[in-house]
Amino acid sequence: MNVEAVKWIGGTDGILELIDQRRLPAEFVKLKVRSVEQLHEAIHTLAVRGAPAIGVAAAYGPVLALQWLTGRPSLQEALDQVLKACDYLASSRPTAVNLFWALDRIRARAREVAEEPQATIQHLHASILTEANAIYAEDVEMCRRIGENGERLIRSGFGVLTHCNAGALATAGQGTALSVLFEAHTKGKQFEVYADETRPLLQGSRLTAWELQQAGIKVTVICDNMAGSLMKQGKIHAVITGADRIAANGDAANKIGTYSVAVMARHHGIPFYIAAPSSTFDLSIESGAEIPIEQRNPEEVTRFAGVQTAPNGVAVYNPAFDVTEAKLITALITEKGVIESPNTERIRELLA
Repeated sequence: MNVEAVKWIGGTDGILELIDQRRLPAEFVKLKVRSVEQLHEAIHTLAVRGAPAIGVAAAYGPVLALQWLTGRPSLQEALDQVLKACDYLASSRPTAVNLFWALDRIRARAREVAEEPQATIQHLHASILTEANAIYAEDVEMCRRIGENGERLIRSGFGVLTHCNAGALATAGQGTALSVLFEAHTKGKQFEVYADETRPLLQGSRLTAWELQQAGIKVTVICDNMAGSLMKQGKIHAVITGADRIAANGDAANKIGTYSVAVMARHHGIPFYIAAPSSTFDLSIESGAEIPIEQRNPEEVTRFAGVQTAPNGVAVYNPAFDVTEAKLITALITEKGVIESPNTERIRELLA
């Protein structure tokens, strides 16, 4: 597969190209992003989604912002433009920590350059593009290593359940949870993936099933409420998902419905794995109780593809994520290794 969810084209005067994930699988369309405002809209409306991909895409936002400087600005004005763009993009989605991690790196690099003797706007512009490209390259490598570290957990004959999408569409590389499956497939292992459709926006049936099908991996789409029945029938041997933020103790926020899957897996004695890069860990918060949960537009629940699916005026609860406690997680698969029975001490030891 050659899926590039996020791609920068050109130099400091370039554009950001994104696969418009709102239109998959029916249409494969690429967006040409030329402004910070357009990028904010793309992140907020899920044209680009997945914690690592959001972070990578946002890192290029300040590069775009500097393209819109007019007149004869000072270096301080250029720096202000970069910082303003970072703050604006940080408001696009609240839960995925990769977004803030990437923007913090861009802020730090911009301030560092601005303090250098003889610094120029051109140097600032080039430096933050270099930093954004580094974030991109690091994510590609992290995805590959996550897959290599986790593929040993997948055996031939397995039925593997996934929830939401944590593949190439969610990262700059080959994914997190799906990277494990891609690497296992490359090694010749024969297994079947059951992809939860993942209501209300169907990222599992629209995106994960599409990616796995493109890769030649056997995949079956199921409704979210079928997972427990399949577990009871003995058809599921492992569950693997991604994550949007992992607290210091191992509690992990992921797409709404993940917690339910983890509880069912524990009941049936099925290992539950989360695959995520080190950039998804937020060691500044002690537990998942501190993770902010994004609340999204009620129309995502009451309408789908333009069709009304609920009564007018009905109350709607539409959180984008839930939190799975560390005690329900068999292991966290990272680019640095696998953390079994995760807790604060084991996480700090591996990430140190």
